[in-house]
Amino acid sequence: MLVSAVKKLVRAVAVLLLVSFATFTLMYGNGPGIARAVLGANATDADVRAEVVRLGLDEPLLVQYGHWLGGVVTGDLGNSFFTGQSVASALSSRVPVTLALIVLSILLTAVVSVLIGVAAAVRGGWIDRVVQFLSVLGVAVPAFIIAIGLVFAFAVSARIFPATGYVSPDQSPSGWIESITLPVIALLVGAVANAAAQFRGAIMDTLSQDYVRTLRARGIPESRVIFRHVLRNAAGPGLTVLSLQTLGLIGGAVFIEQVFALPGIGDLSTVSAQRGDVPIVMGCVLVTIVFVLVVNVLGDLVTAAANPKARTR
Repeated sequence: MLVSAVKKLVRAVAVLLLVSFATFTLMYGNGPGIARAVLGANATDADVRAEVVRLGLDEPLLVQYGHWLGGVVTGDLGNSFFTGQSVASALSSRVPVTLALIVLSILLTAVVSVLIGVAAAVRGGWIDRVVQFLSVLGVAVPAFIIAIGLVFAFAVSARIFPATGYVSPDQSPSGWIESITLPVIALLVGAVANAAAQFRGAIMDTLSQDYVRTLRARGIPESRVIFRHVLRNAAGPGLTVLSLQTLGLIGGAVFIEQVFALPGIGDLSTVSAQRGDVPIVMGCVLVTIVFVLVVNVLGDLVTAAANPKARTR
């Protein structure tokens, strides 16, 4: 188990370096273009050349990446080209918002999709048909469309939740819950639909195994058979889908933060990309990559803990 965990961490670090270098190359590949975006369209060629030198964009990309990576190791992600604010400082107030949104969505997706998947596989009938319908609906309808519908239903019409804005949990725990509820539900719908359908299929396959019939023949309670034996063996495919859903949740969070005016990294990266603030965008990309890799590694470790056969990978 320990060797497998170390291998996964090494792979994660390798992926982090590869993806960050590829992203850095795309971001910093056009030094004069970045300098002109910082100075404005009216800047002269001489001003642009001077700005390229001042920002260090005249050095080879590999050297620039080495400087940036060294700064990342020490916690220095650079400064904004426009405001001079440190990237770490800009991210520190934004990451908790997006992190809360995504982590809550993942946890609720895991719990709800398991319960719905078990009910659909064991009970069948209308529950099974509803799960299959929702799985199609979750893929067909984007999260931001669901978000707009929720705003009209529960913020504009019913006035139960605020339509936009974010309240920090230190300021008001109840206000934080109210401000985060609709965004989480908007992300939850599609993720639960996909994950529940996957858990349903995996559980139905497992229920047809001979050892399940043997357990039932021995008089073991059905709930124990399902939650202790069947669910453990069927967890692998479901957890894999949950890991993949993380990518969708992060991508959806960018749009959800725009709809609900949440001050997260999705909103920060969008604004920074529009004005060409490369260090800020690169910092947002780095945080996103790290988060995705952490979730994937944790997903693999949980899968290995639930299913010993997965530990050899």
